[in-house]
Amino acid sequence: MPEEQIPVSPLTQSTPPDAAQPSCWVWVAVATPAHSSVSEPLSYLSPSALAPGTLVRVPLGRREVLGVVWDGPEGEVAPGLPQGVKARSIAGVLEGVTPLDARWRRLVAFTARYYQRALGEVALAALPPQLRDLTPEQMARRLKRKAGHSATDAARQIDAAAAAPLELTPQQREATDRIEADAGPFLLYGATGSGKTEVYLHAVQHALARNPHAQALVMVPEINLTPQLEQRFRARFAPLYGEEAVVSMHSGMTPAQRLKSWLAAHTGQARIVLGTRMAVFASLPHLALIVVDEEHDASYKQQEGARYSARDLAIWRGREHDAKVILGSATPSLESWHASRPPSKDDPQGGRYRRLDMPSRVGAAELPRVRIVDMGQQPRGAVFSPPLLQAITERVERGEQCLVLLNRRGFAPVLHCKECGWKSDCPHCSAHQVFHKIDRTLRCHHCGFTQRVPHACPGCGNVDIAPIGRGTEQLEEQLAALLRNVITPERRAARVARIDADTTKAKGALQEQLALVHSGEIDVLVGTQMIAKGHDFRRITLVAAVQPDGALFSSDFRAPERLFALLMQAAGRAGRDASYIAAQGGNTPEMWLQTWHPEHTLYAALRRHDFPRFAADQLQERADAGLPPFAYQALVRADARTQEAAQAFLHAVSEAARAAQLPGLEHVFLFPPVPMAVQRVANVERAQMLIESTHRGALQHFLAAWQSVLHAARSDHKAVIRWLVDVDPQAI
Repeated sequence: MPEEQIPVSPLTQSTPPDAAQPSCWVWVAVATPAHSSVSEPLSYLSPSALAPGTLVRVPLGRREVLGVVWDGPEGEVAPGLPQGVKARSIAGVLEGVTPLDARWRRLVAFTARYYQRALGEVALAALPPQLRDLTPEQMARRLKRKAGHSATDAARQIDAAAAAPLELTPQQREATDRIEADAGPFLLYGATGSGKTEVYLHAVQHALARNPHAQALVMVPEINLTPQLEQRFRARFAPLYGEEAVVSMHSGMTPAQRLKSWLAAHTGQARIVLGTRMAVFASLPHLALIVVDEEHDASYKQQEGARYSARDLAIWRGREHDAKVILGSATPSLESWHASRPPSKDDPQGGRYRRLDMPSRVGAAELPRVRIVDMGQQPRGAVFSPPLLQAITERVERGEQCLVLLNRRGFAPVLHCKECGWKSDCPHCSAHQVFHKIDRTLRCHHCGFTQRVPHACPGCGNVDIAPIGRGTEQLEEQLAALLRNVITPERRAARVARIDADTTKAKGALQEQLALVHSGEIDVLVGTQMIAKGHDFRRITLVAAVQPDGALFSSDFRAPERLFALLMQAAGRAGRDASYIAAQGGNTPEMWLQTWHPEHTLYAALRRHDFPRFAADQLQERADAGLPPFAYQALVRADARTQEAAQAFLHAVSEAARAAQLPGLEHVFLFPPVPMAVQRVANVERAQMLIESTHRGALQHFLAAWQSVLHAARSDHKAVIRWLVDVDPQAI
């Protein structure tokens, strides 16, 4: 439980309890509406005392909802009530589900407090959706069926010999030994292809072997990375602990699948949980190890509702459970890199993380050679420079595979009329509609508005409207045309395929396309960042980034960090299998960069695969500018019917905070409100205000005291649709 006292909420109208039956007060966390003044547990009557963490059904308004019994004063006989006030009673208890333990409740309470959200909102969002809809009777039937299946699973013979771990390299052995000997947390900084996953497998195996009840949580940033990870973990641990011991948790699963996995973790039947950021809230009563793979990835930050960082919560939860935490990446976040700095003369303590280095790839595999192409020296209008096209052709003719990266889907970002200047702007957003040639549509990637491509310019009637810029769809088409005469060793024409959000909408589509790549049926793969990280492509020997320059001049101070990570991760897809490279004649794997700024320091560091140098330069710039991790930030965003109304609301709450001299204000700087980069989305105007402090505690005290000001100001600004607070924002 957090240190501060949870207030008791006002009672609501209902039927009075039976006076002949003694009743106890219980405090229940429920999901209240957004911006409700009720943010703490509500009080209900129960025939008997209920343990905190018990799942119950309770009335809320005219509905009956799921709630979690929360910590509060000891249960007591219901006191006399004021005139006209009636108590409400719980409707039922989910008897078959053991209460959620105190550590899980403390995690939820901390998340709600730190990220400025209602406790019930976080608690209920952390539970599987189907659990919220089941009555106690339906839950009892489901648990009865589950018990029958478990008995069958327990009778299966286990073949421990099939789970023999691989032989570790010296650097993997050193990393696992340090993980065993130290308490952590650990930052496993390993080159792409250095075998970080094998270190995770060994760490999990050691944790489970030490304690017959121990559980491990392994997180990945994106859903499409879970199948291959689950395959490796299941192959290693199912022979030891049974098929039910490894479960996944992510939003791509059906509600029934998510509930089944959650129950397996909650009961301890699941020893290993693999999942995306939502899995950080899994009920794991015997948690002994947490692994956060690709810890730098922005996908670990939730962007709707409670805007939590699963990576940061993993660190907090590890400390709460006395569990070891491993953060792994070839391009760590600068926050984690700074937190893992070694002791020095000027900084004797160093960081609070332990850094583990694995600089070499497994076996004799080399890191790809980075080749930079100056587009200012290439033919005008060239999409692929002649040297890059020649390199791709040679690789395909030898039977090798290539990957082409462009982090923009669609055919072109915009359609344009040269006569009158018309552009395919979205009528509902301050953004362009993207041209998708494959189905002749214009789509807004912000609000989803879609319409057919016009036959002529809507402004002047000119029929010669043309695409500007390039997306993955256009790249796929042009590359297929350029390679149409290239023949592979199997005497067939080269095949080009595309993987992005448009080609993977159907269920199972991504797995099918990845299987084609792994089997060698695709020669050149074109895609966005979803194929640039985590995938183990054994035959890819060349990776090309064709238009990476946009992020170099972004107003977001994190843009260079994200670009460097993306390019390093993409480069890591090339040359991962040393035996395959040797069989192909030993040609060095390559990463090609087409840029208009070949002398940029970011590309110079990338060419040397020198993340430490890049990180040192970036951290120095941030220290000089007073930016994270040397300062702490929060964003307050307002959505309104007009931009003026949104900014007026933010200005009003800023002035009210100064007038009230809120706690922590002397250590907090409030920037003026400004429009967001994409100012209008779905006909809603958006503005934001940055709050910054060099003291995390002062910022937290200020934000907590500011909540009442924000709630009060909302009633005076009727044009404001909603507002939200984003603590530790990842994009500004």
